[in-house]
Amino acid sequence: MYSFNFAPVFENFDQLIDGAILTMQLTVGGIFLGTLLAVPAAVAKLYGPAPLRWLASAYVEAVRNTPFLVQIFFVFFALPSIGLKFSPNTAALVALAINVGAYSTEIIRAGIMAISPGQIEAGTALGLKPLQVFRYIVFKPAIRAIYPALTSQFIYLMLTSSVVSVISANDLAAAGNNIQLNTFAAFEVYLVITGIYFILSLVLSFVFSAFGRWTFNYPLAR
Repeated sequence: MYSFNFAPVFENFDQLIDGAILTMQLTVGGIFLGTLLAVPAAVAKLYGPAPLRWLASAYVEAVRNTPFLVQIFFVFFALPSIGLKFSPNTAALVALAINVGAYSTEIIRAGIMAISPGQIEAGTALGLKPLQVFRYIVFKPAIRAIYPALTSQFIYLMLTSSVVSVISANDLAAAGNNIQLNTFAAFEVYLVITGIYFILSLVLSFVFSAFGRWTFNYPLAR
């Protein structure tokens, strides 16, 4: 009979809290930097000259067809060979941003392509400049259409961040591993960690849902 003992876990709960905070920081930073990569990459794939299209396509395909574990090893272990050395937490952030940026590129590109050419022609006929047409007629409706898929990718990014513990980043998974090694309460530790990840996912889902209602709460014909 197994005797459950959560006392060692809660005695070290401050480590889990610190790890959860870092996990959220990496997630928010990865979302921000990944979006900064994804938007120009999506635009380049659709409207850019051939060299930019090839570069954006190569970036997307390289990331989407390789494991995230290999990507984070490349950032942390391989890039120092050419003078780009990062701390574990910074390397984790860079790898997460590169990864989510590639997947978000394809989501954003699909949203832009879904906009009817007639809407673009109507905006041009009204005298809008090309940048205004893209901003108000193409980009904003496209983001509204793909918002659920994009936020699901962001939540998945938070769950994927658990892999960064392999390079000694001090995230939630790493904190749990350290507690388990010191207490040998593997079942209790990973049960609590599972609950924390679940709560973090619910929090992100609620935040994204509220932000979506606030940002996109206007009629489709507007």
